[in-house]
Amino acid sequence: MTRQHDRAWFGLLVILCPVFLVSMDGSILFLAMPEISQALTPTADQALWILDVYGFAVGSLLIAFGNIGDRYGRLKLLMIGAAVFGAGSAGAAFAPSPELLIAFRALMGLAGATLLPSALAVLSELFPDARRRARAIGIFAAAFAAGFAIGPVVGGVLLERFPWGSVFLVNLPVIAVFLALAPVLLREVRAAGKGRVDALSVVLSATGLLLAIYGIKHAAADGLSVTAVSSAIAGAGLLVWFARRQRGLEYPLIEFSLFHDRVFTIAIVTGLLPLAAWSAAAYLSGIHLQSVLGLPVLHAALLALPGAAVLTIMCVLTPALVDRIGARAALIACPFSIAAGLALLLMTGVTGGAGWYVASTVVAGVGYGISFSLVADTAVAAVPAERAGAAGAIAETSNEIGNALGIALMGSLAALVFRLAGPDLAPTLGETLEIAPTAALDAKQAFVAGLHTAVAVLSLLHVGLGILALRAGSLSRRKRSCPKRRRRRIRPAGFARAAPSRARCASPLRAPRDPLASRRRWRPWGRRRLGGRRSPSPLRRRSPPSGARSG
Repeated sequence: MTRQHDRAWFGLLVILCPVFLVSMDGSILFLAMPEISQALTPTADQALWILDVYGFAVGSLLIAFGNIGDRYGRLKLLMIGAAVFGAGSAGAAFAPSPELLIAFRALMGLAGATLLPSALAVLSELFPDARRRARAIGIFAAAFAAGFAIGPVVGGVLLERFPWGSVFLVNLPVIAVFLALAPVLLREVRAAGKGRVDALSVVLSATGLLLAIYGIKHAAADGLSVTAVSSAIAGAGLLVWFARRQRGLEYPLIEFSLFHDRVFTIAIVTGLLPLAAWSAAAYLSGIHLQSVLGLPVLHAALLALPGAAVLTIMCVLTPALVDRIGARAALIACPFSIAAGLALLLMTGVTGGAGWYVASTVVAGVGYGISFSLVADTAVAAVPAERAGAAGAIAETSNEIGNALGIALMGSLAALVFRLAGPDLAPTLGETLEIAPTAALDAKQAFVAGLHTAVAVLSLLHVGLGILALRAGSLSRRKRSCPKRRRRRIRPAGFARAAPSRARCASPLRAPRDPLASRRRWRPWGRRRLGGRRSPSPLRRRSPPSGARSG
């Protein structure tokens, strides 16, 4: 048993290798783009695609590859995905043109979509015990969060000594270690009795999610342009077509019966708001630190490390915290912690606020860590083992959608406040500073006002979520303490009813019934025949009421 236990934990360490890389590559280019722009001279649109195409590919293909792994083998898909991810990294490192770099980044995103749901499903097989699985999923969430947070720092350190291609080559040693150890420590798992994957469903889900995420993200960057709105509408239409098609398939790509499980549905929905807050706060605070306070990019990235450390630690400690105080108490503490952390950003200003930013990431990091760990564990634990890949894919897809929605909605709100309060010279702070340096103070004050508006809205939303969690907990306790009131039966005259107990429930207007009262029934014949004799039941009434016929 000990040997099997150790093997499972070593297997977890192997699984974390590609998970960390997939997350880190989502943010490692934040500091590398100036170097890439000097070397390859991409246009503005090409530079945007170099940054975004990776996330678009990951988010749009998660559901498809989660189901493919369930049906054809999760370890096999992990191995293929890791090899393709390494090949894409090598190609991106030596790409001679922006077009090829975009293509290799898209290939890396496709491979990343194979790795995340399969890794989560294999992890759930390694730890069948619920408590150990919760701890392992907490470590999984911590690795994913740490990878995204540390990506800009790793990129900045590498660019101090090596060319821009080094931010991709750093993936190759980790991929080599994974490919060598995964067949030894992990075993193949697939769902039994699954049919073939519907190709049209794969195309509909991937294209629909790609267009929807593209429209949402570019609505934040360009406003409600024709391209953004048409992309979002087209994506929504394809997703509706996809959902309707699944109802008629014998082996659907998404089994909507998963959402019949209330716990699974709540886990998916409640994971959206914290992720939206995390992405929006990180996006707006990064602009504040660099464009308003004038901090270097690497310095701004280092300021995010304390919050990332707290988030990572809380992801690991959440299972133990849940064991001590319960999942309901943890879910109640989560939104209030995030709300308090976001409220600290209201103390930032035009001339300072870096310390308040660090304090905000630390306080909110407690809630983010609880949320990320609990959502992943609840989503996987709420479904059978053969659906773990599909459940993990849905959870990861909700993360991508929450990330996109946070940046789009809160970014649009901050941009609206900036346009209303600032100098009417350009739609963004960066463009205003380039066009009219003399209006820099007014533009910075307008951006800070937009930042404060966005974080205030997010903070209030999390307070509301916490109040709902408190109310749900109190209603649940009231239902347990006070039994459900039953419809009163009309009993014949003369039937003696047992006196109610004096013990009171939560409501002073009614008391619990006598447990035997519901089993007493009036029988007009006064007896039940069992082999010609009276029933020996002690609940039988001794004599019939007046006016009833005797047996």
